[in-house]
Amino acid sequence: MLKQIVMFNRRIINKILRRTMVGGLALFLAACASVQTTSSGVVGIDRKQYMSGLVSGESLSLEASQQYSSLMSQARAQGALDNNPAQTKRVQTIARNLINHVSAFRPDASSWKWEVHLLDSNEVNAWCMPGGKMAVYTGLINAIKPTDDELAAVIGHEIAHALREHSREQVSQQMAAGIGLSVLAAITGSSATADLGAQLNEVMFALPNSRSHEAEADRIGVELAARAGYDPRAALTLWKKMEALGGSRPPELLSTHPSPASRMSEISAAAERVMPIYKQAVKR
Repeated sequence: MLKQIVMFNRRIINKILRRTMVGGLALFLAACASVQTTSSGVVGIDRKQYMSGLVSGESLSLEASQQYSSLMSQARAQGALDNNPAQTKRVQTIARNLINHVSAFRPDASSWKWEVHLLDSNEVNAWCMPGGKMAVYTGLINAIKPTDDELAAVIGHEIAHALREHSREQVSQQMAAGIGLSVLAAITGSSATADLGAQLNEVMFALPNSRSHEAEADRIGVELAARAGYDPRAALTLWKKMEALGGSRPPELLSTHPSPASRMSEISAAAERVMPIYKQAVKR
């Protein structure tokens, strides 16, 4: 009799658990909204993005600002922050010239608290956090030896990720996937299911959206460069230089910025589209 009562109670608990978690998932998905973070620009960025109402751009930017401050403090303590005045000035000048044109994609970004520093590191890398906190590594400059146009392509690409709030989009996707996997694992009682679900989540969300994010950052990057008077075609030579460094240990930037063969033709097409803007900017 006791065994029957336990089994009965377990069925009731599982039923309540399923309803509660599925309801929570439904509420979470309902909180996701289709948004357009930027205008389309000349390069035609028109993909709709789905962001969770549980992850605001403001909260993510605040978290990024705090992490950035901590990272820069550590770099300063280690003597690895802005050690080369000439290189630092060059990076900051190019970044500032690009930032002057972010309003072409989103006016509010002009008032972000932009910041860029040069970090001493052998890594060939650069990044821009939500809200405009940037870093360029000396390894990128030393290994690639980029022209100003090529350096503008790198920095413009990273700025584009921030303008499109790709990090927020990825966090929203991960949260949705995490809740979905929790529901599935709770219902089936199988941790293996959750592991399989994580792999499915990767191909369903991370890989396709990663390609979308890269394509968008490439296109916005070349337009920002053109508006600032940097040759947008330099993005092609930049990524060719980057891939030439590949070998058995590809640059860190390539590990987070995959470069399929089709990428070059897409960059070339975008660069040609914004050439009139570049020529006009050079005249000014």
